[in-house]
Amino acid sequence: MSAKTTPEQPLPVRTVLQMVGGWIGKLGTVWVEGQITELTARGGTVFLTLRDPVANMSAKVTCPRGVYEATVPRPVDGARVVMNLKPDFWVNRGSFAFTALEMRPVGVGELLARLERLRQVLAAEGLFAADRKRRLPFLPAAIGLVCGRDSAAERDVLENSRRRWPAVRFKVEPVAVQGPYAVGEVTEALRKFDADGEIDVIVIARGGGSMEDLLPFSDEALVRAVAACRTPVVSAIGHEQDSPLLDLVADVRASTPTDAAKKVVPDVGEQLTLVRQLRDRGRRVAGGWLDRETAWLTATRSRPSLADPVREIERRAEQAEQLRDRARRSLAGSLDRAHDSLGHLRARLVALSPAATLERGYAIVQRPSGEVVRRAAEVSPGDGLTLRFPDEKITVRRDPAT
Repeated sequence: MSAKTTPEQPLPVRTVLQMVGGWIGKLGTVWVEGQITELTARGGTVFLTLRDPVANMSAKVTCPRGVYEATVPRPVDGARVVMNLKPDFWVNRGSFAFTALEMRPVGVGELLARLERLRQVLAAEGLFAADRKRRLPFLPAAIGLVCGRDSAAERDVLENSRRRWPAVRFKVEPVAVQGPYAVGEVTEALRKFDADGEIDVIVIARGGGSMEDLLPFSDEALVRAVAACRTPVVSAIGHEQDSPLLDLVADVRASTPTDAAKKVVPDVGEQLTLVRQLRDRGRRVAGGWLDRETAWLTATRSRPSLADPVREIERRAEQAEQLRDRARRSLAGSLDRAHDSLGHLRARLVALSPAATLERGYAIVQRPSGEVVRRAAEVSPGDGLTLRFPDEKITVRRDPAT
């Protein structure tokens, strides 16, 4: 392909095609893994398309019938194989294709090993972490259902959901759920629903099948698309024992399509029963409180102070009058006793007064200062003294000689 050409000196088509054929012929053989689609047999040749399971790319392959029939088990549409291919260019038609020299099916053990390696890679990236999973809404406004066209999974989800909540709304996107187109169609439906503002939950459902049938739901591209969704995703693939990688990345895993309906849609009967139970419980609580308050009010009203409040006031008034009379009597008795004591004290004072002493025939000797002289020894010679009698007093002086 290094020939120099110009508009004036172009190469003929045959020369160009021969050069292309020669260049392709130098590529040699290569082992390629892919998924078989569009498998047809005509005469001694089998024609098929080898599709990349992740990217939307494929190549045409012609396989001699002997090579195809020598492969055990014989591959069918959707099977994964490893093929030794030789690139061929047909100069006469200007077409390119691969020729299969050997074909080997990818065994279940190898598939499981590859899925395990992919699972570990995705888990290390945090795609399966529990903290990134979202809760489902209690009652979604609309549910997006991705499933096979007219499939049992579709009927199970729709019928069980409407039996639980008749008003539930679904938007159904039928897709291929196995084979070479399953990953692309499921991924496209998933993105369509995720962009729909009315959709609150997306359910991806499929009935049971062999491990090979369920391989699209372990595809890395689909798993990453589910992880990137903003809308909660429910995986309802296969049966209880089936566990594609989609189950690990989805926000909720349902064991079957019927179980998905139970997880996504609440049961109207159960909710009504719950409402009745809560209402009855509320009534019992409120009724018990009212009964206790009524009993307290009845007991309070039955007290004498509230049953006949005027009588209580009158009783208290009688008690006040009795206390008042008692206080008066007590005060009067105290005053009488004090008066008697005062009379006795006055009588004693009168009996002991100097006038009373003089009345009994005695005289009182006093100094000029008024001090009473009680003993003769208290009077010095020459002292002046006053002698008081009942009707008069005289002044005397003690003789110095005495």
